Amino acid sequence: MLDGIMLGLSTVLDWNNLLYVIVGCFVGTFIGMLPGLGPITAIALMIPITYSIGADSGMILMAGVYYGAIFGGSTSSILINAPGVAGTVASSFDGYPLAKQGKAGKALAIAAYASFIGGTIGAILLMVAAPLLAKVSLSFQSPDYVVLMFLGLTAIAAFSNKGQFLKAMMMTVFGLMLATIGIDPSSGTERFTFGQADLLDGISFLLVAMATFALAEALINVARPEAEPDKKLDDPDTPKIGSTKLTKEEVKDMAPVVGRSSLLGFIVGVLPGAGATIASFMAYATERNLAPKALKDKFGKGSMRGLAAPESANNAACTGSFVPLLTLGIPGSGTTAIMLGALIAYGIQPGPMLMQENPSVFWAVIVSMYFGNIVLLILNLPLIPYFAKVLAMPKSVLTVMILFFSLIGVYLVSFNTFDLFMMVGFALVALVLRLLAFPMAPLLLGFILGDMIERNFRRAMMISDGSLSFLWDRPLTLSIFVISILVLLFPLKDYIVQRRKDKAATQAEQHA
Repeated sequence: MLDGIMLGLSTVLDWNNLLYVIVGCFVGTFIGMLPGLGPITAIALMIPITYSIGADSGMILMAGVYYGAIFGGSTSSILINAPGVAGTVASSFDGYPLAKQGKAGKALAIAAYASFIGGTIGAILLMVAAPLLAKVSLSFQSPDYVVLMFLGLTAIAAFSNKGQFLKAMMMTVFGLMLATIGIDPSSGTERFTFGQADLLDGISFLLVAMATFALAEALINVARPEAEPDKKLDDPDTPKIGSTKLTKEEVKDMAPVVGRSSLLGFIVGVLPGAGATIASFMAYATERNLAPKALKDKFGKGSMRGLAAPESANNAACTGSFVPLLTLGIPGSGTTAIMLGALIAYGIQPGPMLMQENPSVFWAVIVSMYFGNIVLLILNLPLIPYFAKVLAMPKSVLTVMILFFSLIGVYLVSFNTFDLFMMVGFALVALVLRLLAFPMAPLLLGFILGDMIERNFRRAMMISDGSLSFLWDRPLTLSIFVISILVLLFPLKDYIVQRRKDKAATQAEQHA
């Protein structure tokens, strides 16, 4: 392994390759900040360019674009509630409230530091344990994915405020229903398309995310205009972006959160098909469930823990997704599927023999990730005051910007005007639901997990001849299932304890 690391260092430290790391990170950050584009589009456009620079340099460049986009995608999530990429949707839950509280600088700094640490931990784990983790990834079968997705659904409670669990459940079911629209993956029959050919491929996650968060936020700004007039950029009364410095207490509070979320994100990223989006949601839900009651209530209202968790998890997951790509030849996400095609186009076959046959490619990609995270931190931290200037814009201009980037972002993905009409329709529904205090995050969670649950549940049922015995046939499946049940029952414990306290207080008042 040490020889491989040295080979990777010698490859990456070549001036040309260092330049490709910097260019990839810069392009990825810029692409990530633009809602709707995402790393898949950028990498697909770069494949023809990379043919002339070789496999080593080409993969380094594309890897830089990938984790650069995730790194930069948090900026638009925090500032205008318009997630740049799907993996940063969870970052908007607390990042945007922090920005509205005048702490945009601190929120962007937390995102930068958490992303750097998550990516660095992921790169170290990838460097040390890639072959071993490939075996773990292969050991996961359809029944394991079913209970893992069920574990993800148990996080519903984490996305609901006190007394809103039923509303969160309803929104999750709504998300699961939306995930069934399109062609049935097994039988090929149309489901809930209402004769619309544009719905045959289902609904884009980006469309739903942008409609329920960014576009709905813009409509809320229109529906609830502020009483005070818009302020100019040079107005001394314009809210400041706040300090970018973190206190020792804040660092101490977030350190274990970032560590846990980075590890969780990397593990989820290793599993083929999971990706940064699921990792960020699971990390957010896990941290809210683990938080003390006083801190738990702050989630969704501007919690620094709630921002640090998904930011470290999504970057670690990006790194983890390279494990199945490089060691098994299986893409761990949509972006790595494009990169798999690029590797094959170079005449390189990813898989168990890649480390022996093309060690320079394998180790160069891994080592470049560490350097890339340093470059991203250096690029992003000095730009925080300039990014945060967005919030100083007049409210009317900011609202128009959100509307523009939301609609253009979705249109640039599909180039289909039907998606724009559907997006506006979703946004109007989301506006009504948000005014009625329905949480939007459970809808996205159900939508993300719906397709994976359906596909894997069908395969698991076929393997077990239509029996639910697959839940306890394998120790790994049973272990995850038991954990899911315990997580589901954990809020019930708090409810019972609170009921007993209330009952005791009532009895004490009666005796008094």
